[in-house]
Amino acid sequence: MWERSVRATHTFLTDDEINRIKQYVPQAIAEVPELVVMYPDGDSSDQTPLAFMGVADGRLEMLFVDSDHREHGVGKQLLEHGIAHHNVSELTVNEQNPQAIEFYQHMGFVTYRRTEQDEEGGPYPLLYMRLQR
Repeated sequence: MWERSVRATHTFLTDDEINRIKQYVPQAIAEVPELVVMYPDGDSSDQTPLAFMGVADGRLEMLFVDSDHREHGVGKQLLEHGIAHHNVSELTVNEQNPQAIEFYQHMGFVTYRRTEQDEEGGPYPLLYMRLQR
């Protein structure tokens, strides 16, 4: 699900970059203190996750929605849950992911800092956002 989500939203990444990053995803998920997974409602026999988010100390560390379930309110429900139950008030997003930026702004987050590179020194500017209350 992570890869489908990334391919739908991180169009600035090459296949090689996605494959390189994919190696680290299991470790990143295992190390996040709070992991919330959303599954289909009801009695569906398909219990494949729709989305997941990771939270650490009120910071949204990751939020990925399966590409087949984007724009159906899944991300909104998950983030609202994170704000209400996990005190999510900050996050970081790739500047080259305008759909995510627009989503987070719609959810009440505002940019307070920008970097030219990502945390690994890659050429991917980051926006640091806080929940405006």
